[in-house]
Order: sequence, then structure tokens, then C-alpha cells
Amino acid sequence: MTALNNVSWDEFQKLSLADKARYLMSEGIPVHALIAQQFERDDLDKLGDLTTRIRQISKTREGSLFLSGMLSHKRAMLYFTQPSTRTFLSFCAACQILGIKTGEVRDTATSSEFKGESQEDSVRTFSSYFDMIVMRSQIGGLAERMAWVLSNGDRPVPIINAGSGKDQHPTQALLDIYTLQRSFENTGGIDGKTIVFVGDLARGRTVRSLAWLLTKYENVRLCFVAPEPLQIGPDVTDQLDAVGTQWEKTSEFAESIPDADAIYMTRVQDEWDVEKGESAKIDTSAYCFTPAHLLELGENAVIMHPFPRRNEISTEVDRDPRAVYWRQMRNGMWVRAALIAEIFGCKERIDSYSEEPPG
Repeated sequence: MTALNNVSWDEFQKLSLADKARYLMSEGIPVHALIAQQFERDDLDKLGDLTTRIRQISKTREGSLFLSGMLSHKRAMLYFTQPSTRTFLSFCAACQILGIKTGEVRDTATSSEFKGESQEDSVRTFSSYFDMIVMRSQIGGLAERMAWVLSNGDRPVPIINAGSGKDQHPTQALLDIYTLQRSFENTGGIDGKTIVFVGDLARGRTVRSLAWLLTKYENVRLCFVAPEPLQIGPDVTDQLDAVGTQWEKTSEFAESIPDADAIYMTRVQDEWDVEKGESAKIDTSAYCFTPAHLLELGENAVIMHPFPRRNEISTEVDRDPRAVYWRQMRNGMWVRAALIAEIFGCKERIDSYSEEPPG
């Protein structure tokens, strides 16, 4: 492990994502959870197993009490200055599963930032009161900066990136991987599968993070389906080329469905418009999943969506067993609980928990 307190900020921010990753793990355990690049295949497998174990334990009252006492001595700050429903609530629920007490700031108008306090000083303040900071921001790279600041301060608490600008959303990618692991557990796993990403891929941080994690699997093929203004960029495809992952771009949605093992739908992310209304000028009507498309989809394929959705998936599709996006959303709570447990070194205790009554 090369610690963040052994590198200057100028040096760290100039590193590639792959090189940054080695500063964020210690013997396979996240020191901070900031970027998808810090997780290897073994990490994904272990996290998936731990997630399933936590889910199993939580099914009994005794198991739930065991889990809720796991980290009852810890406190977490949920610092969400970008709007969020699912990510915020799933982290809140994940903390409750493990007994962690939470505080929150969701509007800087109610914090000292309104008075001019820097975000750096705000985060250092949080680290004085809390043992972990989960942060979501419209500012790309802010979580990395704050992790470096705290690692070089007097109280280096872990930071989890819950969404950073248009760049990264690592915990969404982790729950997506877990959803794929579970979906394909009886059909050979993720290896060899074709994953089709559809929609606003140029600005989708969930796509950016998940595409990288999928490179950890063998013979995976990625297909990016979007109108040209919303198509995936070279910042992603260059990384895929560097590790030899197969990929292709197309604007033909219907033609991509029969070969898909998973279809990952996304909404138009017009909150990133430079000029108001610019996204509305792009015709996205052909990039919506309808009941008619179910006839072309493979029997063992799945449909995913990170939410929120608009009209990218007809609500009539919800009834199809291949539509796993509601399960995917619930998986977020369990995966984030597993990640937090791993960061705080609880894996062994959870693995060794016996559901058999004493005596």
C-alpha cells in the first residue's frame, strides 16, 4: 500500500486512474472508495460474497441484531450537495443495517458554506465529528481531493464517493456488478457476456464506472447504443482498448437487443446542459425499451437502469421477470452495507457468524 500521505496533491492528481488506485487500497481493503479502477476481480468477488452473506444474516431477528451491533460505535456524515434519492437513502439504510449513526448535509444553504466556508474546511469539520464521510457532488474530483486532504490531516477518516461530477459513481458500479453476478449465477457468470449500454452515454458516470469494472471479466463485449451527440467518448473507449476489452458503437438500438445478455438503459442527463434546453434538441425517441422489444430479448437476459427513469423503459416492462432494475436498486443498500463493513474491517466477524443458536 502506498498511502495518500506519501504523495503531494499535485503529483496525485496528475496520475492515471489506474495509478491512483494503488493509493486507495490496503491489502485488498479500501482505505477510501473513490474510483472504479481501485477494484480488481478478486475484490468484486469478495464484495459480492460479503453482500450475500449480510443479506442472509439479516433475514432473522437475531442476525439483524448482530449486524446492527457491528458498528454501533461509529458515526457517518452523509454530505450530499447534489440532489439524490436512491443513493442517499441506500447509504442511510446501509448505515442503519450496521448500527452506524448518521448526520447529513444536503443543502449548503443550511451549512457554513453559505457563509463562505470552503468545502475543504467543511469536510475537515465533518471529520472531527464523524468516522466516515459519504459525499456526492457535482464537482468532479472533489471526493479525491477531500480524501487526500484528510489523509494528510490529523484525523484521516475514510471517504466514499457517492457520485462525483460526470466522472465516477463507483458504488453504483459495484451494485451493478453484484446485480449481474446474481442474474448470471446459473448461466456461467459475467464472463463471456454482452452488455449493451443505451442512452446518454457521454455524460453518464454510472456507465463510465461500470464499463471499467466489466473489463475485469473475461471475454466480455460492450456495445454502446446512442445518438451521436450522446455517444460514449474516448475517455472510456481508450481505457477499454488499453486492456483489450471488445466494444462497439452503434446508433441502432433494436438491432442490438437479440445479442444482449444485459441491457443497461439510461436517461438523458440534461442537468449537465451547457445551454438550457440543448438536450431536448436531440431525438432520443428510438432509445426507449418498449413491450415490443421483449420479444427480441433473450430468455436469460436482463434489463437494468440506475434510475431515475423518465420514459426510457415503459412501465409495462416492469412486470417481465427479466426487468431487474427494482432488484438492482435494492441491491444498492446491501452492497453499500458490505462495502462499509469491509472498510471498517468487519468481514471476518460477518463470515464467521453462526446462525445456529448457542448451546
